[in-house]
Amino acid sequence: MHDVSYTPGTDALRRIGPLLLQDQDLTATAMVRLTALDNSAYTHVAGSRAGLDLLSSVVSSSSLAGTDLAHVLLANPYEGAQFAGHPADDEAVRASRHAEAIPKMSGHLNDAVHQLDLCAIGCHYLAHGIAEDLASAQDHKPPAVQQTAGAALSPSQYDALTALAVGGKLYESSTRGLGITRVATQDGTRVSIATYRALAKRSLVIADTGTSLFQGQKITVTEAGQRALAEPRPRAALSTAAATAPKVTVAAGVRR
Repeated sequence: MHDVSYTPGTDALRRIGPLLLQDQDLTATAMVRLTALDNSAYTHVAGSRAGLDLLSSVVSSSSLAGTDLAHVLLANPYEGAQFAGHPADDEAVRASRHAEAIPKMSGHLNDAVHQLDLCAIGCHYLAHGIAEDLASAQDHKPPAVQQTAGAALSPSQYDALTALAVGGKLYESSTRGLGITRVATQDGTRVSIATYRALAKRSLVIADTGTSLFQGQKITVTEAGQRALAEPRPRAALSTAAATAPKVTVAAGVRR
């Protein structure tokens, strides 16, 4: 976001548009996390209210950043043809429109950057605060309770459990005459049947077996699953090869 370069017009739409879509994805993800946290056992931990308030502020800031990016596109001077009977813009008129639009676009873009900075700061403090709250709660548990904790979830299992906490169904589809059991989540997260079965084996999720698989069996995250979601998301194993971000070709125009 800090390094995006654009020229007003079609180039700005091509470069700013994807940023808006990414921000909307981030807002949706933050909303899913807030819902999962609010439905988890974490709400019983001392200090959890401040964590929920902070995560809701992240949702708000991310949404405001999306609005700012949309305003960038609104201020962008497009090159469509005039109504019949109106003269076409010459180079001087086009340059004037660009000069008038650039400060507005830059201002909205800077506002979006500010809101996303607030999101990053909020997420940093939230992760630190949740870890401290859970560590404090764990220290105050009786030894017998502390020993009942199961093995840590993998990142993919944690993400699957988070998605299922929002809503999910187990159903059977017919492919070439063979019944294949699949998992469908409300937010569209892909969850493999192997991952679901691993979660079910640990009693973190259960399905409503009173309903036919063809109709779809509602999946419920158990109390044990909610407690697992209250823990910090496990970190993925570090790769031996460092990923290199692709370089964006800088176009002549405004840099923000």
